[in-house]
Amino acid sequence: MSITVEHLQKTYGEQQALNNVSFSIKKGEIVGFLGPNGAGKSTMMKILTTYINATSGNASVSGFDVRDHANDVKKIVGYLPEHNPLYLDMYVREYLEFNANVYGISKQRISEVIQLTGLSPESHKKIEQLSKGYRQRVGLANALLHDPEVLILDEPTTGLDPIQLIEIRQLISKVGKEKTIFLSTHIMQEVEAMCDRVIIIKKGEIVADKNLDDLRTQNEQTIIVEFDFRVEDAFLKKLPHVKAVKNTYGFVYEISFSTQEDMRSSVFDFAHNNELKILQMNLKNTSLESLFLQLTS
Repeated sequence: MSITVEHLQKTYGEQQALNNVSFSIKKGEIVGFLGPNGAGKSTMMKILTTYINATSGNASVSGFDVRDHANDVKKIVGYLPEHNPLYLDMYVREYLEFNANVYGISKQRISEVIQLTGLSPESHKKIEQLSKGYRQRVGLANALLHDPEVLILDEPTTGLDPIQLIEIRQLISKVGKEKTIFLSTHIMQEVEAMCDRVIIIKKGEIVADKNLDDLRTQNEQTIIVEFDFRVEDAFLKKLPHVKAVKNTYGFVYEISFSTQEDMRSSVFDFAHNNELKILQMNLKNTSLESLFLQLTS
């Protein structure tokens, strides 16, 4: 297992942040840690990255106990905290070189992570000149510098605009092909877009641990798609098996279908035949939404 948590408890005075939490994550999984604000997500992340100790219970990363072998854990974990700590007066490459020296990493690796995270066009700028999306890329690049086995990302898309969201999602999914990723969020769409599995926490307790495939209803699906132009609902309703069409904002549409067939290819064909570009397309897990609301309301 890449991550193992057993009966973990964390209290701050009289406040219990985590209560008897247990779960495990296999190597290569992308797992979403989903819960409302204040549920205990950040506390769990800080324990797994050795920033704080649990009150009781055990946790390990790649077999290393987070309390007894903290230095070994730090060598194999890349961490992007919720509030991305950056030296704003440093240049992008300068900042990465500073952290690479801490790890004893070659400058060649700096160039690799800049390319991997799409920072090349901005690498000559000071961090204070970057947009929120590019600052998140710098944080991810820094987390990837030492080529960690496990990535722990705390609310990695908070505060990003729709375009930045898409870019960071794609980047995390790309990196996830080679690493174990554990990411916290309170946004269900983030889990749907990037994860294989979801763990839901409420008031410090695990209330669900499910594979996303197991949550998807068999005879109904909703596709969220963004085109580069507005499309009349009546045209989208001509797609086969359409149940409902909703324009949520801008050029983004939720299209519900009543069928077991994956309808994403039909939406793609519709766009191609009508000379439209698809800017994003995701399956919306209606069962996940219902489960989340049921368990956390």
